Amino acid sequence: MTFTGHQEAAALTWVQALGTDSTLDSANYCKGKTDTIVQHGMAYCQGCHIALEERSRGGDTRLTPPLGLGNLSSTYRPFLLSGFPGLEDSHPVISILFCALYLVALMGNIIILVVIRVEQSLHAPMYFFLSMLAATDLGLCTATLPTLLQLFWFKVCEIDFDACLTQMFFIHVFSLMESGILLTMAFDRYVAISNPLRYTTILTESTITKIGVGLLLRAVAVILPGPFLIKRLSFCKANVLSHSYCLHPDIIKLSCSDHRINSIYGLIIILITFGADSVLILFSYLKILITVQGIASKEEQFKALNTCVSHICAVLLVYIPMLGVSIIHRFGKHVPPMVHIIMGYVYLLIPPVLNPVVYCVKTQGIRTRILGNLLKLQQRVL
Repeated sequence: MTFTGHQEAAALTWVQALGTDSTLDSANYCKGKTDTIVQHGMAYCQGCHIALEERSRGGDTRLTPPLGLGNLSSTYRPFLLSGFPGLEDSHPVISILFCALYLVALMGNIIILVVIRVEQSLHAPMYFFLSMLAATDLGLCTATLPTLLQLFWFKVCEIDFDACLTQMFFIHVFSLMESGILLTMAFDRYVAISNPLRYTTILTESTITKIGVGLLLRAVAVILPGPFLIKRLSFCKANVLSHSYCLHPDIIKLSCSDHRINSIYGLIIILITFGADSVLILFSYLKILITVQGIASKEEQFKALNTCVSHICAVLLVYIPMLGVSIIHRFGKHVPPMVHIIMGYVYLLIPPVLNPVVYCVKTQGIRTRILGNLLKLQQRVL
């Protein structure tokens, strides 16, 4: 992107009007972009049509576009997505890795959905819940992939304020649904082990459908106030996000107004959803262990516990990165920015990528059907 003489003159007039004590915090705004052009005390980042000015004496930081450089009709300025600061020249290479991970996630979860849909023998409660988990993982991938590609492929770092809130909403809804589905899968394992004769009569298709709708309504109901609470805030500092997508903690920390209500809201949501889900999952497994201890045969005990391994792996894949991101966002003020960035990608990418792998490897029903279909395909080709 190049700037016209009119834009540069407008920027110069803007800086001069603010006084000679104005300095530019280009390190905070441009995030080490290699295509930064500094002229007239103003830094321009190609592809980002916002200029940041900071008064050195008063410490007053304002995000205000000079004439010809911004959209004056918008109430909120666009947010700026971040990749890997200092590694902009390597973004095309990094994007190949991300695309490979997304491709694995998309293909793996689609295969699970298709196999469960086609194979009548897999129309059981456990596999219905697994299909819900796969659909949720696909939703997470769909919510994050567009902005990641626009940044790493097309070097477009701006995202509209409302678009950012929309993406944030769907990311958190799918994350919350994933947590709820893992809880129902723990309950499913408990019913299957403790009361196998009534397993299919307790978890009927109608009951499973109601559980799925209930999880969706819960996620939407608790996340819906988030965007409206954010719209109460003022954003007068550089709107540079820590990732290539929008998260609630990442957005509110950019506000220059009092965002304690938003922080309390976020903490309450974590406690009543993810916190409660994790406690109930732990309680379910305690009940499972107690039930298994009552089984006389060691072989039957091992067989019962083996059916829970894939679910335990899925729980760990979701909750460990989630816990790490939450701790870093709230208490990691002195943690290097690269740690924030990497943990953010781990949180959103690892579960969708590895969940299909874990269930395909550890779940005999899924593994057998996939290998059988591959052998049939091979025979047709040959």
